[in-house]
Amino acid sequence: MEHSQNIKKIVLAYSGGLDTSAMLHWLKKQYGCPVIAFVADVGQEEDFDAIQNKAVATGADEVVIANLKEEFVREFVFPAIQAHAVYEGEYLLGTALARPPIAREQARIAESMQADAVAHGATGKGNDQVRFELTYQALAPKLVTIAPWRTWQYKSRTDLIQYCKSEGIPVESTLEKPYSIDQNLMHCSYEGGVLEDPWQPPPDDLFLMTQNPHQSTEDAEEVQIEFFQGIPIKVDGKLLSPVHLLEELNTRAGRHGIGRVDIVESRFVGMKSRGVYETPGATILHKAHRALESIVLDREVLFYKDCLAPNLAQKIYYGLWFAPETQVLLKTIEETQQRVSGEVEVSLYKGTCSIRRRRSKHSLYSAEYATFEEDSVYRQSDASGFIRLQGLRLRMASDHNKK
Repeated sequence: MEHSQNIKKIVLAYSGGLDTSAMLHWLKKQYGCPVIAFVADVGQEEDFDAIQNKAVATGADEVVIANLKEEFVREFVFPAIQAHAVYEGEYLLGTALARPPIAREQARIAESMQADAVAHGATGKGNDQVRFELTYQALAPKLVTIAPWRTWQYKSRTDLIQYCKSEGIPVESTLEKPYSIDQNLMHCSYEGGVLEDPWQPPPDDLFLMTQNPHQSTEDAEEVQIEFFQGIPIKVDGKLLSPVHLLEELNTRAGRHGIGRVDIVESRFVGMKSRGVYETPGATILHKAHRALESIVLDREVLFYKDCLAPNLAQKIYYGLWFAPETQVLLKTIEETQQRVSGEVEVSLYKGTCSIRRRRSKHSLYSAEYATFEEDSVYRQSDASGFIRLQGLRLRMASDHNKK
């Protein structure tokens, strides 16, 4: 731990939840210096006035609330959808994508307010500590990082609940329901409590963004999404800002129970962790964007892009958004999107999102070539030589094995 006399001002990434509420109080006692509570609005459904009042009541010398929704969606969510960045096949990276803009703004505020330290509420077991701190190191390496979970005497959230009770700090978590919930405009994640047993299903009352698919409407709903260079711009013909577009799709997908995922993932620090996620709107966008790419991207470009996607997803998950190799990957993906413009219609029904149709002026699909009816542009007899050349190495290997 840094010596308290060396720290003159701290900017704490503050949410008003259990961990950061305890930390704000603890930092004031431990370091005896001003603590600024930095609150990032990335689309979580919160009462920010209440959070501000709570921070002041808990000891914050100043509260800064930053609306980061637009840059979060435009600069982080949409590029990840363009890339189809999905971690371990299922996780759409909702939390991992929100951490870089939060940490970037926190570092900017710390420097502008002449603070010499930043603090966060991530535990020493999780991924977020890495995501926050690698962003600090990439953008503001002179700032001192304080990570209370790695240094203080408290070992569990149960300990923190008791600490808050003893200090008169109100918290929503209880010993019976100690979930760790992280919500933003893209998703909501749940960890801890009964979820730590992978054999226990998520409680029915857990989810905040989606209806239970089995209890959702019996009527399917069609949604048309228009993309320009891989970026979604319209829903059902209506031009929307990135924030409003994602909000609209969250609402429409959420009422059909779309976007729920229950996975056991591999944390960067090495352990397995069970996470339950709901990502309604982005699930639709991933599906629709993929459908549009299928008609406009060259086969080899699509294959190459698919090779890059898991690498990029891993970089994002590991907190390396601002690393040089990640920026190169993102620029490469951006280059592939120049012709990814067009419309896709999806059908939403009881937890599923299916493609109904797609079109683009840049489409490489040709009914004239693909038809099973008679055509005048393709000679089927050419396939014989093509297949024979493809099979040359197979025939050679077979002859060798027989000998």
